[in-house]
Amino acid sequence: MTKSITVVLNGYKRSNLKEQVESIRAQSVPVEEIFYWQNTVDQFEYDEDTYNTLNSALSNYNYGVWARFAFALNAKSDYICVLDDDTIPGSRWLENNLNTYETHPGLLGGIGLRFKNQNYELDVLPNGKYTRFGWDSNPLCAGNNDTPVEVDIVGHSWFFSRDLLSVFWRELPEKYWTMLCGEDIHFSYMLQKYTNLKTYVPPHPKDDKTLWSSLKAVQYGGDQFATANITTGTGEMKKYLSYCVDNGFVLYNQRNNLS
Repeated sequence: MTKSITVVLNGYKRSNLKEQVESIRAQSVPVEEIFYWQNTVDQFEYDEDTYNTLNSALSNYNYGVWARFAFALNAKSDYICVLDDDTIPGSRWLENNLNTYETHPGLLGGIGLRFKNQNYELDVLPNGKYTRFGWDSNPLCAGNNDTPVEVDIVGHSWFFSRDLLSVFWRELPEKYWTMLCGEDIHFSYMLQKYTNLKTYVPPHPKDDKTLWSSLKAVQYGGDQFATANITTGTGEMKKYLSYCVDNGFVLYNQRNNLS
């Protein structure tokens, strides 16, 4: 029986919506619905023609990156895939997730990180590469993986069974917490705390970009891959990771006695 998928897109200041929708409609497996959540900013011009073909919501307030996971509660499909607004997936990305989910159920994503500690510093492999897996081909990072890789958190794309939204929202962040980041950490933390599921990066082979989660992340995301950006996160991201670890989130290197 074919499994149905809803893709959830979101916008803020970038205007890649039309290209994203085209890439989703060109996927090797069909998509049941495409949702779009727009966090409105002054003088932002969105693609109204594309917007009107989707199940769209236009917010007059910036509810940040957590809002799309609330909007996703409206989906009726078996699976949900949430994509960042700089993420243009390869034509077999959803197929890749479906196949990976058969052997590695849990939370699947486009870039995966393993942390050295709760300060958002990446771990380092014996070959000297930082533990950042997925589409990233930066020579400082582990990058492309031919098989699923277990990680602490994933970003850029999140693929999961619809029922896991109830796990994501099992606990709410503290009232003081910013809603502009941290949802990626929260999801993996909730899965670990309330289920036996883990977080993985599906295969991103060097020679087959149709399976990749993101084809233009450097171009659209503006990531210059400075070493500081690779090894550490922002202050708010560090703060939320530290909060989760202090409250029981066990990092990969600790679970596997690597620290």
